[in-house]
Amino acid sequence: MAASTAISDRPRFHLGKFLLSLLAIVVALIWIFPVYWMLNSALLPNAVLQSATPRFFPFGGSLDNFVAVLSDGKFLGALQMSVTVTLLAVAVTLLFAFMGALAISRFKFRGRTTFVLALLFIQMLPAEGLFIAQYKMMSSLGEVTGGVIGLNNVLGISLLYIAAVVPFTVWMLRGFVAGVPADLEEAAMVDGCSRTQAFFRITFPLLAPGLVASGVYAFLQCWNEFTVALVILQKEDAMTLPLWLRTFILQSANRATDWGQVMASSTLVAIPVIIFFLIVQGRLTSGLVAGAVKG
Repeated sequence: MAASTAISDRPRFHLGKFLLSLLAIVVALIWIFPVYWMLNSALLPNAVLQSATPRFFPFGGSLDNFVAVLSDGKFLGALQMSVTVTLLAVAVTLLFAFMGALAISRFKFRGRTTFVLALLFIQMLPAEGLFIAQYKMMSSLGEVTGGVIGLNNVLGISLLYIAAVVPFTVWMLRGFVAGVPADLEEAAMVDGCSRTQAFFRITFPLLAPGLVASGVYAFLQCWNEFTVALVILQKEDAMTLPLWLRTFILQSANRATDWGQVMASSTLVAIPVIIFFLIVQGRLTSGLVAGAVKG
């Protein structure tokens, strides 16, 4: 009896779980290989990258490509431009999107359905069809405001990014707001809280994961955006990182492309995104736990 009990307590081998785990590992390796190849190429000299035999490990590599890229005086300016535009656009987008999501989820007003349909319709418009109108609008704003808002400046490109990201962000946050019962606020008001206190003490912590998820979407859209910036930012001293990367590649038009430096540039562009995700991951987890406890 004791022997049979000991045998039954042993962990059993499940073939299905093993195959699913193996499949997950294979998919993860396929997904991460382009990132690894970019970093591997950034550490190898251009002569090795142009050889017929690929080198899968950066043995004998160096940081020369990164040094050459960082020595480009335009990099820091483009980095500052991207960080400023992205943070400004994300902050304003979350503010307006949050208020819009609360309005269409918590209140009934005339034109509510039309407003929601307009959000969906705006998402269907091709971005390329708006380039001429956006350029003319920014050009006119530059003349009216004396260049404060217009072409080749932070406020002008940030305004266009906000207008492009807000509709979908409102739609994302609407689902999170609708998922929090209004009865929680009413119960807090019965206990003596005002409507504002009930919202910030009860509802807002529960919406933190939604704000973080929407912020991730807005950040990626603004950080990686290329086409609108290409139209609006035409001066060399007003470039975002995607535009700077394109200019860096064009410098090699009359000679063989230095793929080592191109890959090093791409790695540097990706580093802020990785840092942002590391910060957001902890905030997202803490927001979920706080919401579960207060709910």
